[in-house]
Amino acid sequence: MERSYVAFDLETTGLRPKYDQILEIGAVKIECGEVTGTYETFIDSGVEIPARITELTGITQEMVAGSPGIREAVEGFLEFSGDHVLLGHNILFDYSFMKRNVMNLGGTYERKGLDTLAVSRICLAELPKKSLDKMAAHYGIPQEQHHRALDDALTAARLYERLLEEFGEKRPDLFEAVPLVFKVKKEGPITNSQKVYLRDLLKYHKIESNVKIEMLTKNEASRMIDNLISQYGKMVR
Repeated sequence: MERSYVAFDLETTGLRPKYDQILEIGAVKIECGEVTGTYETFIDSGVEIPARITELTGITQEMVAGSPGIREAVEGFLEFSGDHVLLGHNILFDYSFMKRNVMNLGGTYERKGLDTLAVSRICLAELPKKSLDKMAAHYGIPQEQHHRALDDALTAARLYERLLEEFGEKRPDLFEAVPLVFKVKKEGPITNSQKVYLRDLLKYHKIESNVKIEMLTKNEASRMIDNLISQYGKMVR
Protein backbone atom coordinates (compact mmCIF):
# COMPACT_ATOMS: atom_id res chain seq x y z
CA MET A 1 0.00 0.00 0.00
CA GLU A 2 1.30 3.42 -1.01
CA ARG A 3 2.12 5.79 1.88
CA SER A 4 4.36 8.21 -0.02
CA TYR A 5 3.01 10.06 -3.05
CA VAL A 6 2.30 13.45 -4.63
CA ALA A 7 -1.36 14.44 -4.79
CA PHE A 8 -1.98 16.97 -7.54
CA ASP A 9 -4.80 18.84 -9.18
CA LEU A 10 -5.12 21.19 -12.14
CA GLU A 11 -7.55 23.96 -12.98
CA THR A 12 -7.97 24.29 -16.74
CA THR A 13 -9.83 26.36 -19.34
CA GLY A 14 -11.88 23.31 -20.34
CA LEU A 15 -12.13 19.53 -20.36
CA ARG A 16 -10.11 18.68 -23.50
CA PRO A 17 -6.35 18.32 -23.05
CA LYS A 18 -5.78 18.68 -26.79
CA TYR A 19 -7.54 22.05 -27.01
CA ASP A 20 -7.65 23.59 -23.53
CA GLN A 21 -4.98 25.08 -21.27
CA ILE A 22 -3.77 24.64 -17.69
CA LEU A 23 -4.55 27.67 -15.49
CA GLU A 24 -3.28 26.46 -12.12
CA ILE A 25 -1.22 23.61 -10.68
CA GLY A 26 -1.47 22.52 -7.06
CA ALA A 27 0.45 19.62 -5.54
CA VAL A 28 1.04 18.18 -2.07
CA LYS A 29 3.85 15.79 -1.16
CA ILE A 30 2.80 13.16 1.40
CA GLU A 31 5.18 10.97 3.41
CA CYS A 32 3.52 8.37 5.66
CA GLY A 33 0.34 10.40 5.86
CA GLU A 34 2.05 13.73 6.61
CA VAL A 35 2.40 16.77 4.34
CA THR A 36 6.09 17.39 3.67
CA GLY A 37 5.86 19.93 0.85
CA THR A 38 3.55 21.86 -1.46
CA TYR A 39 3.74 23.35 -4.94
CA GLU A 40 1.31 25.94 -6.28
CA THR A 41 1.32 28.27 -9.27
CA PHE A 42 -0.95 30.05 -11.69
CA ILE A 43 -0.03 29.83 -15.38
CA ASP A 44 -0.27 32.70 -17.83
CA SER A 45 -1.00 30.61 -20.90
CA GLY A 46 -1.78 33.57 -23.14
CA VAL A 47 -5.42 32.59 -23.71
CA GLU A 48 -8.58 34.23 -22.45
CA ILE A 49 -10.27 32.45 -19.55
CA PRO A 50 -13.86 31.47 -20.39
CA ALA A 51 -16.49 33.12 -18.20
CA ARG A 52 -17.83 29.74 -17.09
CA ILE A 53 -14.38 28.77 -15.76
CA THR A 54 -14.05 32.03 -13.82
CA GLU A 55 -17.51 31.41 -12.36
CA LEU A 56 -16.56 27.85 -11.36
CA THR A 57 -13.05 28.47 -10.01
CA GLY A 58 -12.94 32.16 -9.22
CA ILE A 59 -9.77 32.46 -11.32
CA THR A 60 -9.71 35.68 -13.35
CA GLN A 61 -7.51 37.04 -16.12
CA GLU A 62 -6.03 39.52 -13.66
CA MET A 63 -5.04 36.71 -11.26
CA VAL A 64 -2.98 34.84 -13.85
CA ALA A 65 -1.45 37.89 -15.54
CA GLY A 66 2.30 37.95 -15.04
CA SER A 67 2.39 34.37 -13.73
CA PRO A 68 4.94 31.85 -15.05
CA GLY A 69 4.43 30.51 -18.56
CA ILE A 70 3.63 26.86 -19.17
CA ARG A 71 7.27 25.74 -19.44
CA GLU A 72 8.38 27.27 -16.14
CA ALA A 73 5.27 26.04 -14.30
CA VAL A 74 5.42 22.49 -15.64
CA GLU A 75 9.17 22.20 -15.05
CA GLY A 76 8.61 23.39 -11.48
CA PHE A 77 6.01 20.68 -10.96
CA LEU A 78 8.25 18.00 -12.44
CA GLU A 79 11.09 19.00 -10.13
CA PHE A 80 8.75 18.97 -7.13
CA SER A 81 7.08 15.64 -7.90
CA GLY A 82 10.15 13.77 -9.12
CA ASP A 83 9.48 10.05 -9.54
CA HIS A 84 6.81 9.91 -6.84
CA VAL A 85 3.56 8.06 -7.38
CA LEU A 86 0.83 10.53 -8.39
CA LEU A 87 -2.55 10.69 -6.71
CA GLY A 88 -5.73 12.47 -7.68
CA HIS A 89 -9.50 12.29 -7.81
CA ASN A 90 -10.19 11.16 -11.40
CA ILE A 91 -6.45 11.36 -11.88
CA LEU A 92 -6.41 10.59 -15.60
CA PHE A 93 -8.00 13.97 -16.28
CA ASP A 94 -5.15 15.87 -14.65
CA TYR A 95 -2.50 13.44 -15.88
CA SER A 96 -3.69 13.79 -19.49
CA PHE A 97 -3.19 17.57 -19.39
CA MET A 98 0.19 17.26 -17.70
CA LYS A 99 1.46 14.58 -20.08
CA ARG A 100 0.40 16.51 -23.17
CA ASN A 101 2.16 19.66 -21.98
CA VAL A 102 5.31 17.80 -20.97
CA MET A 103 5.48 16.19 -24.40
CA ASN A 104 4.81 19.48 -26.18
CA LEU A 105 7.79 20.88 -24.29
CA GLY A 106 9.95 18.07 -25.63
CA GLY A 107 9.91 15.69 -22.65
CA THR A 108 8.48 12.29 -21.80
CA TYR A 109 6.11 11.52 -18.98
CA GLU A 110 5.21 8.05 -17.72
CA ARG A 111 4.07 7.67 -14.12
CA LYS A 112 2.22 5.34 -11.75
CA GLY A 113 -0.82 6.64 -9.96
CA LEU A 114 -3.66 6.21 -7.50
CA ASP A 115 -7.23 7.32 -8.17
CA THR A 116 -9.38 8.15 -5.16
CA LEU A 117 -12.46 8.32 -7.40
CA ALA A 118 -11.95 4.71 -8.53
CA VAL A 119 -11.41 3.56 -4.94
CA SER A 120 -14.49 5.46 -3.78
CA ARG A 121 -16.66 3.89 -6.45
CA ILE A 122 -15.66 0.40 -5.34
CA CYS A 123 -15.55 0.84 -1.58
CA LEU A 124 -18.51 3.20 -1.20
CA ALA A 125 -20.75 2.10 -4.03
CA GLU A 126 -23.85 2.90 -1.95
CA LEU A 127 -23.15 6.62 -1.99
CA PRO A 128 -25.15 8.38 -4.74
CA LYS A 129 -22.31 10.72 -5.78
CA LYS A 130 -18.54 10.31 -5.58
CA SER A 131 -17.30 13.77 -6.57
CA LEU A 132 -14.45 15.17 -4.48
CA ASP A 133 -16.68 17.61 -2.60
CA LYS A 134 -19.25 14.90 -1.85
CA MET A 135 -16.57 12.51 -0.62
CA ALA A 136 -15.05 15.27 1.51
CA ALA A 137 -18.46 15.95 3.04
CA HIS A 138 -18.95 12.22 3.70
CA TYR A 139 -15.74 12.07 5.74
CA GLY A 140 -16.00 15.55 7.24
CA ILE A 141 -12.86 16.74 5.45
CA PRO A 142 -12.74 20.56 5.52
CA GLN A 143 -12.41 22.39 2.18
CA GLU A 144 -11.52 26.06 2.05
CA GLN A 145 -11.43 26.73 -1.70
CA HIS A 146 -13.21 24.08 -3.74
CA HIS A 147 -12.17 24.05 -7.41
CA ARG A 148 -8.79 25.53 -6.60
CA ALA A 149 -5.83 23.33 -7.36
CA LEU A 150 -3.88 23.20 -4.10
CA ASP A 151 -6.95 22.82 -1.90
CA ASP A 152 -8.35 20.04 -4.10
CA ALA A 153 -4.99 18.26 -4.12
CA LEU A 154 -4.85 18.37 -0.32
CA THR A 155 -8.46 17.19 -0.08
CA ALA A 156 -7.69 14.23 -2.36
CA ALA A 157 -4.72 13.29 -0.15
CA ARG A 158 -6.84 13.46 3.00
CA LEU A 159 -9.54 11.40 1.29
CA TYR A 160 -6.98 8.75 0.34
CA GLU A 161 -5.77 8.49 3.93
CA ARG A 162 -9.35 8.04 5.19
CA LEU A 163 -10.10 5.42 2.55
CA LEU A 164 -6.87 3.62 3.35
CA GLU A 165 -7.69 3.63 7.05
CA GLU A 166 -11.16 2.21 6.48
CA PHE A 167 -10.61 -0.22 3.62
CA GLY A 168 -6.85 -0.83 3.40
CA GLU A 169 -6.91 -4.18 5.20
CA LYS A 170 -10.00 -5.41 3.35
CA ARG A 171 -8.87 -4.36 -0.15
CA PRO A 172 -5.10 -3.74 -0.14
CA ASP A 173 -5.04 -4.19 -3.92
CA LEU A 174 -6.94 -0.92 -4.36
CA PHE A 175 -4.16 1.01 -2.69
CA GLU A 176 -1.32 -0.11 -4.95
CA ALA A 177 -0.20 2.31 -7.66
CA VAL A 178 -0.76 1.29 -11.28
CA PRO A 179 0.70 2.70 -14.52
CA LEU A 180 -1.23 5.70 -15.81
CA VAL A 181 -2.09 5.22 -19.47
CA PHE A 182 -2.80 8.15 -21.78
CA LYS A 183 -1.62 8.27 -25.37
CA VAL A 184 -0.70 11.65 -26.77
CA LYS A 185 0.92 12.97 -29.90
CA LYS A 186 3.28 15.92 -29.61
CA GLU A 187 2.02 19.16 -31.17
CA GLY A 188 4.37 21.48 -33.02
CA PRO A 189 4.66 25.21 -32.22
CA ILE A 190 2.92 27.90 -34.25
CA THR A 191 4.60 28.54 -37.61
CA ASN A 192 5.97 31.91 -38.67
CA SER A 193 3.39 32.17 -41.43
CA GLN A 194 0.60 31.53 -38.93
CA LYS A 195 1.96 34.23 -36.61
CA VAL A 196 1.98 36.79 -39.43
CA TYR A 197 -1.48 35.84 -40.72
CA LEU A 198 -3.03 35.78 -37.26
CA ARG A 199 -1.63 39.19 -36.31
CA ASP A 200 -2.77 40.64 -39.65
CA LEU A 201 -6.23 39.12 -39.19
CA LEU A 202 -6.62 40.63 -35.73
CA LYS A 203 -5.40 44.01 -36.98
CA TYR A 204 -7.63 43.90 -40.08
CA HIS A 205 -10.78 43.28 -38.01
CA LYS A 206 -9.64 45.67 -35.24
CA ILE A 207 -9.83 42.91 -32.63
CA GLU A 208 -8.09 43.31 -29.29
CA SER A 209 -6.91 40.01 -27.84
CA ASN A 210 -4.96 38.95 -24.75
CA VAL A 211 -3.77 35.80 -26.50
CA LYS A 212 0.02 35.42 -26.60
CA ILE A 213 0.34 34.30 -30.18
CA GLU A 214 3.92 33.07 -29.89
CA MET A 215 2.84 30.58 -27.18
CA LEU A 216 0.23 28.83 -29.33
CA THR A 217 0.75 25.42 -30.87
CA LYS A 218 0.27 24.92 -34.60
CA ASN A 219 -3.16 23.35 -34.06
CA GLU A 220 -4.26 26.05 -31.62
CA ALA A 221 -3.27 28.77 -34.08
CA SER A 222 -5.15 27.01 -36.86
CA ARG A 223 -8.30 26.77 -34.74
CA MET A 224 -8.06 30.42 -33.71
CA ILE A 225 -7.69 31.53 -37.33
CA ASP A 226 -10.66 29.39 -38.38
CA ASN A 227 -12.81 30.78 -35.54
CA LEU A 228 -11.92 34.38 -36.41
CA ILE A 229 -12.68 33.88 -40.10
CA SER A 230 -15.96 32.16 -39.25
CA GLN A 231 -17.00 35.03 -36.97
CA TYR A 232 -15.58 38.06 -38.77
CA GLY A 233 -14.75 36.91 -42.30
CA LYS A 234 -11.56 36.76 -44.36
CA MET A 235 -9.32 39.70 -45.10
CA VAL A 236 -10.07 41.43 -48.40
CA ARG A 237 -6.82 42.46 -50.06
